[in-house]
Amino acid sequence: MKKLSENYLLGMDIGTTNIKAMIADENGRVAASASESGRLIFPGPNMAEQDAQAWWKNVQIILRRLTDEAGKEIVSRIRGITVSSQTVTMLPVDKDGKPLRNALIWMDGRSAKQLAYIIQEIGFDRYVSIIGGQPDAAFLPNKILWFKQNEPELFARTEKILQASSYINYKLTGKMTMDIDQAARCQCMDINTLKWSDEIAKVTGVDFHKLLPQPVPVDEIIGTVTEEAAAQTGLKSGIPVTAGASDAMASMYAAGLCRLGEAAESSGTSSLIFVGSSRASAPDIPVVTKPCSIKGVPYIFDAPISASGASIKWFLDNLGQPEQDYADRQGRNVYDYVNEIALKIPAGSNGVLFFPYLRGERAPLWNSYAKGMFIGMSVDTKREELYRSVFEGTAFALRHVLETIKEAGASANLLRITGGGSKSRTWSQIKASVLRMPVYVLDEQSGDVPFGDVLIAGNATGVFPDLTEKISQLIQVKEIIQPVDEWADVYDKLYPYYLDMYRHLDEDLKKYEETLSESA
Repeated sequence: MKKLSENYLLGMDIGTTNIKAMIADENGRVAASASESGRLIFPGPNMAEQDAQAWWKNVQIILRRLTDEAGKEIVSRIRGITVSSQTVTMLPVDKDGKPLRNALIWMDGRSAKQLAYIIQEIGFDRYVSIIGGQPDAAFLPNKILWFKQNEPELFARTEKILQASSYINYKLTGKMTMDIDQAARCQCMDINTLKWSDEIAKVTGVDFHKLLPQPVPVDEIIGTVTEEAAAQTGLKSGIPVTAGASDAMASMYAAGLCRLGEAAESSGTSSLIFVGSSRASAPDIPVVTKPCSIKGVPYIFDAPISASGASIKWFLDNLGQPEQDYADRQGRNVYDYVNEIALKIPAGSNGVLFFPYLRGERAPLWNSYAKGMFIGMSVDTKREELYRSVFEGTAFALRHVLETIKEAGASANLLRITGGGSKSRTWSQIKASVLRMPVYVLDEQSGDVPFGDVLIAGNATGVFPDLTEKISQLIQVKEIIQPVDEWADVYDKLYPYYLDMYRHLDEDLKKYEETLSESA
């Protein structure tokens, strides 16, 4: 019989399309894992919602699977739970914790008019100095104002506005809370004082101190699993539950970023970039710091790139049928085949530059009107060159983020990479060469968001008293990929053109988007 560990931890992430969870022991060994797909609701243009009660239903299914798979002995040894989630979400609940409507998730852009009003009233520069980032309809002040203006009867019955993880924590513990990480991201907080902004609240006509839970540290224990929640999930009552974090923060933990001088990328459909900092950044720059609870890393820059892996998938889905057909005939994975194709082309793709702005761009441009582009094609351009240029363009976007962070006062000399994108050795070697730094490819478990939640729970409950040491032990490096000097020399020459070409087109792209909107 396999010997059980003394301590187990449960991590769960409420993602946009999936909810995932795992139980792992104090040595990082996974005892059970489960996931369940969610459903997006699109009630109208620029609207994206989810049913919070469906979140809880899926969480119950997942926890039942986990506890059945793990068995009673392991369940009895679960020392802590951390739940992370997508962010930012607007979920209004009444005094009994019942959702009053579907949650407006981060993808929802219906409150652009309200955002414009808030910016006009406060002034753009002042607003940015308060929120410590670039305004966007994804965030909370404008969504709350939209809710107040358009659904006043429901607004009047609202006790609190919760995040996705906050709601699940409420169902587990009966406590309505909000972690400091998501609070710092929602743009209702004065990033200089880490308190709800009375200035923004006044413009919206809402008392943030009453409507929003007071923020608590990510690793603070907010309560324990109730008898009712235990009966619904198969968990044991009394298990401590932490405040939790955004999926971005949990991903950073899972990527093993635990000291200054390192960068990490969670590379998937989109990418999240992290760099630790010894001090807070200015609030009016394209990428800003958030508070970080890891010892020795007081602040963290985190920056999202909208369409990294999505750019590769877009090309394969729309223009890659010959490669797909060939891979199918050979019984091969098409991504492996494309990696081989790209390696046959010299660095620089024979003059073709790709701009990966297929979904606009977040960091560091922060505009929705940026467009995906190939520049430099000719009648001699080959498909293989386009493939490589997509790898290179997304790597240039990564360099743009890291150089923006460097200008803000932080630096990195290596990149830790996790997620689906880390499986492409070609892409990682191009990134290493574009950045002129080694890329540390982490093992399969590393980078999984629920594993980051496990680390947070372990630190909060004393199972991992020295989190930096434990991260170093549990997050394993599978391979270190060094830059190719010849490639790096080419990329250093081309990168300035990547920046300048877009800058020259920026205003035209904005006007072009406005024209298209007027014509629609």
